[in-house]
Amino acid sequence: MQNDIRDTLEALSRGDITVEDALLTLKTKPFEDIGFAKVDTHRAIRQGVAEVIFGSGKTTEQIKGIVNTMLEAGQKTILITRLSEESAGELKKDFELDYRAEARIGIIGKAAEASGLGKIVVATGGTSDIPVAEEAAVTAESFGNEVVRLYDVGVAGLHRLLAKIDDIMSASVIIAIAGMEGALASVIGGLADCPVIAVPTSVGYGASFEGLSALLSMLNSCASGVSVVNIDNGFGAGYLAHMINHMGVVK
Repeated sequence: MQNDIRDTLEALSRGDITVEDALLTLKTKPFEDIGFAKVDTHRAIRQGVAEVIFGSGKTTEQIKGIVNTMLEAGQKTILITRLSEESAGELKKDFELDYRAEARIGIIGKAAEASGLGKIVVATGGTSDIPVAEEAAVTAESFGNEVVRLYDVGVAGLHRLLAKIDDIMSASVIIAIAGMEGALASVIGGLADCPVIAVPTSVGYGASFEGLSALLSMLNSCASGVSVVNIDNGFGAGYLAHMINHMGVVK
């Protein structure tokens, strides 16, 4: 979308089109009201990333309506998060959908080619955190980032993380995902020279309070440069990592 706007402005600068032509191109209303949803067709212009569909709580027909509206507006890649396997099966009847079951993400269209300042590292404390990690990783990859996965490198066996120190030190941004006491984010924050995005997960025994313990630990991290997103919010972490990895990069 941003490239389309740039092409229009460059054509105007060269004199290939008139001001009226350029205005007509840019004047498309910023959202499409389809009754049950108001689809934001200008989000890519404002933020660099088009609107993403949150699938949970929506019927398959509602998702189809939103997807069709986005496609008609010229969106090339559509991301659907928290998409159930059942809904994915229905969507595949009408669209070419790439469904990543572990991440619960559906992708319509081709993912952007990898670009950006460097690599995004996605690290988990344990194997149980992988579904949230995959949501983050697939989100970042879909937006055009190279992602390195470091799974099951938690502090219960610190040598596993230290064996991947080269990946940690060469990252442009790191997503640290952990449940239990959430200590992984502080450890990585104390090693890395790049921003760290901490994601608490709802993994843990009773006193972890479904991720609240990890959330509070991460918020109270003594390591500088650690920011925290909501419990199990892999999408939010992947999105933020993409923004950091593309700071100053012309899209």
